[in-house]
Amino acid sequence: MAEKVLTNPERVRKILSGKLFPMKALGYFAVVTGRGEKDDSIQAIKDYEEKFFRNSKLFKDGLVMSGQMTTRNLSLAVAECFWKMVRETVEQQADAFKATRFNLETEWKNNYPRLRELNRDELFEKARGEILDEIVNLSQLSPRHWEEVLLSRIWEKVSMHVFENIYLPAAQSGDPGTFNTAVDIKLKQWAEQQLPAKSVESGWECLKQEFINFMNKEKQSPDHDGIFDNIKNAVVNEAVDRHSWEDKASEMLRVIQLNTLEDCHVNDKRDWDEAVRFLESSVKEKLQSTEQILHEMLGPGRTARLLYWQSQTAEQSKRTSVKNELDKILYTDKKHAPTLSQDELTTVRKNLQRNGVEVDSEFIRDTWHPVYRRFFLQQSLTRAYDCRKAFYMYLNGHESETECNDVVLFWRIQQMLKVTSNALRQQIMNREARRLDKEIKEVLEDYSQDSQIKQKLLTGRRVELAEELKRVRQIQEKLEEFIQALNKEK
Repeated sequence: MAEKVLTNPERVRKILSGKLFPMKALGYFAVVTGRGEKDDSIQAIKDYEEKFFRNSKLFKDGLVMSGQMTTRNLSLAVAECFWKMVRETVEQQADAFKATRFNLETEWKNNYPRLRELNRDELFEKARGEILDEIVNLSQLSPRHWEEVLLSRIWEKVSMHVFENIYLPAAQSGDPGTFNTAVDIKLKQWAEQQLPAKSVESGWECLKQEFINFMNKEKQSPDHDGIFDNIKNAVVNEAVDRHSWEDKASEMLRVIQLNTLEDCHVNDKRDWDEAVRFLESSVKEKLQSTEQILHEMLGPGRTARLLYWQSQTAEQSKRTSVKNELDKILYTDKKHAPTLSQDELTTVRKNLQRNGVEVDSEFIRDTWHPVYRRFFLQQSLTRAYDCRKAFYMYLNGHESETECNDVVLFWRIQQMLKVTSNALRQQIMNREARRLDKEIKEVLEDYSQDSQIKQKLLTGRRVELAEELKRVRQIQEKLEEFIQALNKEK
């Protein structure tokens, strides 16, 4: 304001006291904003203002308090007012976060009283440790356990091929010489093409399964924490997808398997007995599945129909009639070929027509396959029983009299399974388990850098509550630090 405006001291006093302009103001100040010269610098204006208030008679007389003069005092007053408002707002926010924190901590104590408050990063690190501990457990498995599970898995994978493509076609020839020739050719082709790859595949599946078994076993523990299940499964599946067996393993197995399958002389009674048991169990398994197919095809038998009031469908009744005719053919010719001749088809169809059953040749053939298969497997099982005591006849060169060529075949396959499982066991224990360990560590490292994966795999109210508690505490601590700094400035 200019000095010529301030001619009435009483008016000035009323203005600065807020009486003349009774607005909701925090205070009034007398300032000089310049001399009207647009080229004046800020410093020049400040100097002029100080000189004005210092020389003004109006303000020398004490009409106005010194604290209500100059732009500098106005700035200080505004700053003090501003920081006062900031302090009050920050304190209110700090109180609000303190209340929120109390509520969250109370919820945690009531719902998770025995658990530490771990956020996602901390939970991930704990899961990492548990996964790596499970890998260490793989090295604790005995060589015998590895070889047993490997042998079982390989046989499960190749048994269908052995029966359908090697054993049955050769055995159904009915001639020992033809049987051995067909077996030698098919075994060599199998060992050179499919068998090594199937064996490696079995080894990898066993390694994966044993690792999963350890993890599932840990789930049965009283201390198991289900919050880690998703991330553990994800890590294992990712590592499994990345893992591949060493390339040279398949070629090494091919050589071992070929050499083993070429040996066709059983020299030990214990090996002979093992081969007989192996043949018996394998034939019984196939016989059981064939019986199941026949049961579905023929329906309930006479006893079940009488005792349990069960009945056959029209088609099942027809198939039973066909099956009875086919049984007559098989019991007449114990060494019947795997297929029916045209004359036999005609005979069966005419016999059924005389009994009022109309079927075509295709219907008869469909029924013949499981009926013949069951008959053949029953014969194979009978021969296996007879071969239990035939080892010394075989050893003395009476192979043609024993009719135990199928025992020798299964001995060759059994020896191949043993050497293959032994070789795979060494590969697993010496190399593949360590490579899997490395790949799992790489997956864990990748996941540790990805917050989205953690958020996806570590879920639930417990995790969200811990994360929220962490955020609230951090904000509250920062607010308290800010309040302390404001108080120090004051």
